[in-house]
Amino acid sequence: MARFLALAAGLTASFLSMQAMAADPVGSYGAVDDVCADARVHSTIQKRFRYQVTHVPNLPDVDIVDFYGSYQTRYSPSSYDSPIERRYCRATARLSDGRDRTIWYLIEYGQGFAGLGNNVEFCVSGFDRWNVYDGHCRVLR
Repeated sequence: MARFLALAAGLTASFLSMQAMAADPVGSYGAVDDVCADARVHSTIQKRFRYQVTHVPNLPDVDIVDFYGSYQTRYSPSSYDSPIERRYCRATARLSDGRDRTIWYLIEYGQGFAGLGNNVEFCVSGFDRWNVYDGHCRVLR
């Protein structure tokens, strides 16, 4: 009987802790964030940035060689009115010319090709020649 009570108490405690985690999806802002610092997200940004500097006239021929200081600036959970979960992130990107630039990016869950995977949008300060994300990357902040 004592084993059964210990098992029931353990299951109850784990269930309550799972509910507490699910009730707080926002997390802490300003801290290093595992999602914003994910290597797959950074790799996607690096590939798309390479494409951008190759195909947009008058951009310097540089690459992103490293990211540091990645953190979440805003979180928008999915809801009835807005069914897409979004994380807004900021980091510093080290470019191949040795300069550091602020990079703002957005991770949209379930918005990859044909609804599979996630979509990443990004804006590197000084590299938005056509103002796709408004002045100074304002849309992604």
